[in-house]
Formats: sequence, C-alpha cells, structure tokens
Amino acid sequence: MAEETLTTMQKAFAFNMDHDKYGTIAEIGAGQEVSRCFFRAGGAAGTIAKTISAYDMSFSDAIYGEEKDKRYVTESRVKKMLDKEFNLVLHRVGGKRPKTSTYFAFADTVTARSYSQQGECHGWLGIKFQVTPDAEPCDILIHIRMLDESNDQQQEAVGILGVNLIYGAFHFHSRPERLIQSLGDNLDWGRLEVDLIRFSGSYFADIDNRYMALKLLQTELTDAVVFGADRKTLVHPSELFYNRDVMVMRAMFRPVTHVNVDMMTSGMELFSRMCEAGFPPPIIVPEISVAEMRKQNSYDMKDILDRVDCLNILNYPVIVSNYLRYFRLSDYLGRYTRGKVAFVMGIPNLETLFNDAYYDGLKGGIIGAFGALFDRDTLIFVYPMYRDGNPDNLVTTDNFPVPEHLKHFYAHLRANKKILPIHNYDRAHMHIWPEAILEQVQKGPGPWQDSVPEAVAREISSRCMFDFCKITIS
Repeated sequence: MAEETLTTMQKAFAFNMDHDKYGTIAEIGAGQEVSRCFFRAGGAAGTIAKTISAYDMSFSDAIYGEEKDKRYVTESRVKKMLDKEFNLVLHRVGGKRPKTSTYFAFADTVTARSYSQQGECHGWLGIKFQVTPDAEPCDILIHIRMLDESNDQQQEAVGILGVNLIYGAFHFHSRPERLIQSLGDNLDWGRLEVDLIRFSGSYFADIDNRYMALKLLQTELTDAVVFGADRKTLVHPSELFYNRDVMVMRAMFRPVTHVNVDMMTSGMELFSRMCEAGFPPPIIVPEISVAEMRKQNSYDMKDILDRVDCLNILNYPVIVSNYLRYFRLSDYLGRYTRGKVAFVMGIPNLETLFNDAYYDGLKGGIIGAFGALFDRDTLIFVYPMYRDGNPDNLVTTDNFPVPEHLKHFYAHLRANKKILPIHNYDRAHMHIWPEAILEQVQKGPGPWQDSVPEAVAREISSRCMFDFCKITIS
C-alpha cells in the first residue's frame, strides 16, 4: 500500500510536534523560506533553536570563515555552515535538554533569480543530524538547479524542498531510496532539478552514493549525473567542466572495447590540435544514455554501474543521462563551459543523426535539432567503419550515405568544418562490434578477452559482469 504524501505544512507541523528533535536553520540567498515553513506550520519553538541568514559577505565570512575562491554558493560553504551550526547547538543546549533529544543543523546557500541575477540559478542544501541520541552526526547534501522564472517561485520551491529534506532525513534515513523520492513531494515536475546527492557519516557507511545518483535519474529529479574517475565519488559538472573544452563519446559501453578506446584516443588527438593553447587541457568524457530504459521503466542499476566501473578502470569520468538526442547533451554541457564541445562517433551514430525518424515528435524536426546542436561551438568527429566487416569497404565522411534530401546540408556542415573525419585510427580494432562482444562475454571465457582492455577483461570475469557467469556457473 502506497504511503500517503503529506503536504509541506503537514510535514513541518509533524516535525514541530516531535520535541525530541532540536536544531538550527541557516539560509543564504533565497530568503528564509525553509524556516518560514516551520514557523507558519506552528509549534516551531519546540524544535528550532535558532534561524540565521548571513547575507552580507563580511558577516558570513566572520561566522563561517572565508572561501579561498570567494564563491559562496558552493559545497564547501554549506559544509562549513552545517559544521558551525551543529556544533553550536550541541555546545549551547546539548546538556540542557532531555537525553532522548537528537540534534540537527540545516543549511542552504542559493543564488536565486533577481534583478541582478538572470543566469544559472542553483544552490547547495544540506542537513547534519543525529539518527539516535548521542550518536555521531551524519550528513546529506544535495545540489539543485532552480528552473522557475520568478524569484518568488524559486524561494517557494527552496522552502518546500528544504522541508522535504529535513523531514526525510529523520523519517526515511533507513530507506534512502524513499528519501530521494520524497524530495519531489509537493513540487511540480520542472520546478527544480536535484543533480547531486551525497550521504556521509557512519550511519550511511554502506550506502553507495553512485547508486543513489542513479535513483535521481530514475525518479526524474535530474536528467544527468557525473561519476568521477576514481570509482567512488560523484562530481558536480561545474567542478569537472567549468570553462573547459569537452569531448564526449556516446555509447552503451557494454562493455567498453578496444575500438571504443581508440575512438576516444584518436578523437582527442584531433580535438587537442583545435583547442587553444594556454587553457586547461581538453577533457574526454564517455556518456551513457538510459533514455530507453526510462521509457520502458526497466532501469538495471547494477548493469549501469558495471559499465561505469569499466570506464573508471581506464580513468575516464562518466556522464549517465536521460538524454535521447545529442543537442540535449550539448545544451547540458553548455551550462558549465564556454569552451568547445565535440562529439566523437562512428558511422552508425552518424546515420542515426541524419535519420528523420530519430526526430519524430520534435518541434522543428531534424533541422531544428541540428540548429540547437550547432548553436554553440560544437564539433562532430567521425570514426570510419568497415561495412559488413569488409576491409575493402571503408565508410568515411567522404562516402557516407547521407539521405538525398540532406546532401546539401551535410556538405554545408563539412565545408564549415563542423563534421570532421578522424584519420589517425587503428585498423587492428575496426573489426570489433559491441553486440558481438557482449554475446561472447555471456558464453564465458573466450576470444572477447582480446577485444577489451586487459583490466576490463579481468573485472568482467572476477565480478561476473554482463551475465558473464550465467552460463559458466550453470
């Protein structure tokens, strides 16, 4: 039986009536909307020790310390706020309240829409709290993008989300997937996006934050998450992409093969020659789209994380997204970088890109999609292919079979160097087809092991990835 979803005021009132919970709410940048919800609900004196809003930078620095980069809407800032306020609560009232008390600090630092702020509106929210009396505190941090058009609407959304986070932390900490789902309570889809979540502390020691990031995708709280190359961390895209030139390869990577690696390596050689010297070096990021899984409601979290792990072994960070079409991914990257964006792809993906059916239901169709894709400094690098595995039938950008009605458009893109051929490729790997490799993997040890990087082959075998053990064990 489905749990009843409480309204924001019901959540706030229920929390206020639990006098074993006591703490502080600190907010910067979008009013004091979270605390206002608890005050409006009534009974807040029983659960809230203090609210604070240090808007002035000098006051904020005096309270929480200076930021080296002088940025205030950051993970570092919200962590300092949480640590400071939680320790103050314990120091000032920890010995004066009933022994059944558990303490918390909630904090947010947000840049919302205003007369001077018309760009990206985003923020960090977090809660540090005790699960049981006298326990070591644990933390939940989230990053949000606010999508409402007005300041009032954005403030309201932050207030609702803050209540959801506080209520969820205390009521759903043992069910983190339910907690994630509850973050969207009482918020219409499209008002904000939660694109990162981190659970930390001894109570959450067994939680895989990467799995929780995929839950954000599954519940459509976000359309993309970024995994660090270390097989452990989630990375906010602004940390990885900020003003860098980015090359992306979209594929299933099930598993990553030598030809995938060669595509990325040879594509990066071409990209590096086109990027300006003196800037941070360009970065390559594999991307896995789970849009079809979302359509079929068939998310396989283990399978996705196995693919991410295999790419991480080769030291690649990874984007996992709900984006079906390339221009959506280009728009996503454009939020975080003013640098060049390039896509490296094989002939089959280029055929998809020039297939009208790929854009069914999209306003503007194929021309509208290409217009959005090349609305910024976007490039496409094309890796050649042996047609039907025949080395004598090499398909390149020169003889690519573009549909007749798009030939002039294709020629225009090539003439303006938006679509460029990759010449420095390794012919030794061009016979590798991912579908065939996956079929071989599922039959156990075999020739497929020569078609994937050695470290990846070991990982697949030792962890029984991609149904490797299904036949060999039986």
